Amino acid sequence: MNIESIVKRIEDNYMSEEFDAAKEASFPSRSEVIKIIKELRALLFPGYFDYRFPIKENQSYFIGNLINEIRDLLFEQIKAALLFAGENDADVRAEEICDKFFEELPNVQSLLLKDVQAAFDGDPAAQSKPEIIFSYPGLFAIFIYRVAHVLYEQKVPLIPRLMTEYGHSGTGVDINAGAKIGEYFFMDHATGIVIGETTEIGNHVKLYQGVTLGALSTKDGQALSGVKRHPTICDNVVIYSNASVLGGDTVIGENAVIGGSAFITSSVPANTTVAVKNPEHVIHGPRT
Repeated sequence: MNIESIVKRIEDNYMSEEFDAAKEASFPSRSEVIKIIKELRALLFPGYFDYRFPIKENQSYFIGNLINEIRDLLFEQIKAALLFAGENDADVRAEEICDKFFEELPNVQSLLLKDVQAAFDGDPAAQSKPEIIFSYPGLFAIFIYRVAHVLYEQKVPLIPRLMTEYGHSGTGVDINAGAKIGEYFFMDHATGIVIGETTEIGNHVKLYQGVTLGALSTKDGQALSGVKRHPTICDNVVIYSNASVLGGDTVIGENAVIGGSAFITSSVPANTTVAVKNPEHVIHGPRT
């Protein structure tokens, strides 16, 4: 092994702009962002994921104290992310973002409780709502998305992506924080679902495993940033496993049902069922 040659080649790579940009960068801490997620989970679903549960007499103290703890953590990470992005007044902006985030948090909790109800109503294997909260990976992915989306809407750099990729790594569900998802959202089995940044999903939508709500093509790269490139899914739509619905102009109308393994690149009218014709099965005689 020629160590001098290896060192020199890696050193040469250090000259790329990515490493140059990192020299003075202020990055949020991945571990602190994960800690924030866990603390928010303890706040919004008390008693499920750690020992803390407020008794009635100290409920207000429990909530207020935990909010203050999370706010301190979140402020520091948002400030770091803003400094990374070159924000001149990071302290003031971080304060504003934190205030708006916690103002929105009760609404996030209400949405999550509706998501729990959707899972219970939509899955006959669910024995109780607590089972869904405690064990369903799809709900965990939705929880992280709904928290990250509030920060995304305030144009916080890096942190929404750190949050959703943490959820992605643990559940196999990839929901971009920029997607807009309505009430009573349920992902049955969840694994392998992909929901792109400009996707819009209405109320009472149900997705099965392996569904992709994606873009038709991203060959133009950054020129597509901010452009609607993912589909719109209207209210009461069901999309079965491994279906792909692609394109920013694609609209799946209300009450439509998309069958498993369908490949959709154009709009589907309301109250329509789309099915993939079964391939012919060829059965050969017994092997000898």
